[in-house]
Amino acid sequence: MPSLGEYLVVGGCAALVTFLVTPLVGWLAQRMGWLYQPSVRTVHTEPIPSIGGLALFIGFLSAVGLARLWDAFDPLFARNSEPRGVIIAACIIFLIGFVDDIRPLSAPMRVTITVLAGMVLVWFGVTMYYFRLPFLDVIYLGDDWVPLVTVLWLIGMSQAINLIDGLDGLAAGIVAIGAGAFFLYSDRLNDLSLLTPPNLGPLFAIVACGVCVGFLPHNFNPARIFMGDGGALLLGLMMAVSTSLVGGRSDPTSQEFVGQTYFFLAPLALPLLILGVPILDLAFAIIRRASRRQTVIAADKGHLHHRLMDLGHGHRRAVLILWTWTALLSAFVLYPVLSNENPTYLPFGIGALAIVLFTLLHPSVRRRRLNGL
Repeated sequence: MPSLGEYLVVGGCAALVTFLVTPLVGWLAQRMGWLYQPSVRTVHTEPIPSIGGLALFIGFLSAVGLARLWDAFDPLFARNSEPRGVIIAACIIFLIGFVDDIRPLSAPMRVTITVLAGMVLVWFGVTMYYFRLPFLDVIYLGDDWVPLVTVLWLIGMSQAINLIDGLDGLAAGIVAIGAGAFFLYSDRLNDLSLLTPPNLGPLFAIVACGVCVGFLPHNFNPARIFMGDGGALLLGLMMAVSTSLVGGRSDPTSQEFVGQTYFFLAPLALPLLILGVPILDLAFAIIRRASRRQTVIAADKGHLHHRLMDLGHGHRRAVLILWTWTALLSAFVLYPVLSNENPTYLPFGIGALAIVLFTLLHPSVRRRRLNGL
């Protein structure tokens, strides 16, 4: 498998290409009129280019192309159909998101195309083999279950990132932190020979991190461009691929981490912690809309970032609070894996308490509460 430095070069390529291409994509959107108009659900007040996902897609292809041409990555590509499957699925899911950014499509159409992308992953073998349920036994997936699990995992990841993409820089920052943390986690497992080779998980994790880092300077508040559905769905696919290939192909019988967080939670559960913010937001959205007898994909302003702004936090502060939660959860996951020790819970508990107190007791929140009274 490639070294840490070689992975970082590929991630740097993804970041650099995305950073350089994004202004050109914004110019194209302005010329073509592909702009996101303000509405009651948005916090911006003027039209913004909505096809930033195209820059992410170009960065993705450039980084994967570099890896394909680099001899160090030959073990991942030689006699392996999985990279082709990921690229084809990425093209499909980006295309439907890109079209939806230009001319909104129906929800059933978007879901159908996402299922199609999932089936492409299944066809090329980009699936998990087994996983350990937290505190329980190893579950080996039969052939009948593989397509269903793959498609559901892809839909869950893509929708979680799509729904959290409601403030400038929020989704890109969360994925950058989460994908970076998951890359370090998977690279550590690879060093311990706990991943079934060849494993594409670390590659697509670092590419996802790279394109987000390159996109953030243009997308942070005040944003000059949005990633749109094309970008959010593409990031969802990369995270779905990396987490399923690592979490579903790491040695479930290893005793390397007995007595530590890795062993008890299992690799497939760790991405749910690292990406806890968007996944929690998705869960709340499903419950909220089901209680109102709305479809799961119905739009509303009940997401976590909207609630933070309702409390009195500004645009940037709300984003930074959710970034901090993602960083704290990622650090909690990485500490036992990188240090080979049980986590020291007290510092993480203090960190979580500090974020909660900052969120609830910030002067702007108190002013909002007093004005409300």
